[in-house]
Amino acid sequence: MRVQSAITALAVLVTTVAAEDRVSYDGYKVFRIDTHDNSEEIHRLIDGLHAVEVSCGESDHFELAVAPEDVEAFQALGLDASLLSEDLSVDLELEGPVESFYESEESNYTIEVRQQALPALSWFSSYRPYADHATFFSQMQAAFPQNSRIFNVGNSHQGRSIYGIHLWGPNGQGNRPAIYFHGTVHAREWISAPVVEYLTWQLINGYRNNDALVRSFFNKYDFYIVPFVNPDGFVHTQSSDRLWRKNRQPRSGTSCVGTDGNRNWNFQWSTPGGASTSPCSETYRGQAAGDTPEIRALTTFTNSLRTRGIKLFIDWHSYGQYILLPYGYNCQARAPNHNAQMSVAAGYSSAIRAVSGTRFTYGPSCSTLYATTGSSPDYMGGAMGAEYAWTVELRPGPGSGSSGFVLPAGQIAASGAEQWEGIKYVLNTI
Repeated sequence: MRVQSAITALAVLVTTVAAEDRVSYDGYKVFRIDTHDNSEEIHRLIDGLHAVEVSCGESDHFELAVAPEDVEAFQALGLDASLLSEDLSVDLELEGPVESFYESEESNYTIEVRQQALPALSWFSSYRPYADHATFFSQMQAAFPQNSRIFNVGNSHQGRSIYGIHLWGPNGQGNRPAIYFHGTVHAREWISAPVVEYLTWQLINGYRNNDALVRSFFNKYDFYIVPFVNPDGFVHTQSSDRLWRKNRQPRSGTSCVGTDGNRNWNFQWSTPGGASTSPCSETYRGQAAGDTPEIRALTTFTNSLRTRGIKLFIDWHSYGQYILLPYGYNCQARAPNHNAQMSVAAGYSSAIRAVSGTRFTYGPSCSTLYATTGSSPDYMGGAMGAEYAWTVELRPGPGSGSSGFVLPAGQIAASGAEQWEGIKYVLNTI
């Protein structure tokens, strides 16, 4: 029998949710639309179409997947658009199947847990079902029992645990400044969870094997890693709609579901231009700052880190290959230590490029990519005083169009490896 962990139980949905039909993207055509600084009007024109944005957020254009029944109506709008993909469903097949790790390696798992071994690196060869991720972290903690604990930040709208792992060094837990990572706030960005898992694996493995550099990180910092900020949304992408972005919280007065957790933090939440007030929008900010159960719980947990301080916060996303510094709410705003952050980000980008040749653009979030309000890095830097507070947009690069949120499984390990080299540089420099 497979060993069952407490965190697996926590991760299971504790409220009954009706099964939903899977959304099909068969025949959806993907177009790149050049906005010519008229994005608001273009979005008004396409508002009635059956379509979904598949962009990484550049301000001068966006990508839109249009349902086959509305392609003719879209083309009749006469927008400056070019065809990127004939069939979105074909692009979605690129990532490969979601495969259970622990069912296929059940006998090995029982032995490994007994021996307190880390999961095999073959974990990173495929995307995994949600329940497997919880078991993965349970196994990680079992491999590092004296220097780690699983914690529960709170519960999602549908009752799932927002869990994390806390790692510490020889000085005991909670005695050092925090390195704090978030993943999967946007449900469709599947690569973010495996990357933070890869970093966690490398930190534990390095400590266990007496790697001098990794041990030096644990002498300076505690690590707090939350792989699924939005567990309900992620489960929905695996069961029903691969391109779902927001949480699954309904709102009164509308049939539209979900709030963007990266527009719901209580810092510059009401500043115009960086989020939407429409519940149907992908960037809907909510009715009030922090009014989603996920962000409310994370705010409380984050405040508990204030006494020891947050040295580095990273919110992991995809896609576009960006390292985005403060701030998103204003394109002229800069952090007090802006020059230092730019210097570290430059070294981070160089360390990544040295591994794989992958190029990451870096700079302030608003002026480098687009405006965001109520975002987690702005909150961490502006409200919590985090010394470094970044968004990292992972592979693939900009211009990937319809396949941007669908990174092939063969690139999971490579994405983790290049980020590990970059993060080693950052932790050794800040």
